[in-house]
Amino acid sequence: MTPDLVQALHTANNRLRALVRTGFDTTAPSALPGWTRGHVVVHLTNLAAAFTRQAEYAYRDAQIEVYDGGRPARDAAIEAGAHHPPEVLLPALHQSLDTLGATWNRSTPTDWQRPVTYRDGTLDDTALAWWRETEIHTTDLRLDYTPTDWTPAFTTYLTTYLQPRLPHPVPLRGTPTAIAAWLAGRVPPTPVTTTDGTPLPTLNPWP
Repeated sequence: MTPDLVQALHTANNRLRALVRTGFDTTAPSALPGWTRGHVVVHLTNLAAAFTRQAEYAYRDAQIEVYDGGRPARDAAIEAGAHHPPEVLLPALHQSLDTLGATWNRSTPTDWQRPVTYRDGTLDDTALAWWRETEIHTTDLRLDYTPTDWTPAFTTYLTTYLQPRLPHPVPLRGTPTAIAAWLAGRVPPTPVTTTDGTPLPTLNPWP
């Protein structure tokens, strides 16, 4: 966990807290097909709790499944929780963020290299994943934050991380944030095309 990543996570979490506040309509559609803003909020809440648990077990030289029951249980929990009112969803999100932050603050440099079950990575990988999730899903809420607001550092990181989604080398034309958004499966804020005029390829699954 570098100082730059610490600051990036702090900024991303504070932005999310500021946007998801009193008067937030959790029933409004998000940018994700079939998901309301409530679905996005519950997903982030539950993921923060899951990463907290990954850390707590890692500190004890142990590992545990990211979600009890795997992906089906994760999806069911999101669907069930998404329909709760804002006065339930928003405090839960803030509490989950608080707990995750407090848990990570206990980490030493050695702790960040402890193995976790999340994608067979390390605790450091969960921090990077949280950066991706908060930045991308905050744009999915369709509030006052879009991919055009992504920093150059995040845009570069996300583009590099998502390169495996390209089935073959593709010469792309577009702004850096537009290309990053397209690679993330989001509607790019400005057009993305190939420089040779061939159709954009179908992307591989997330790495």
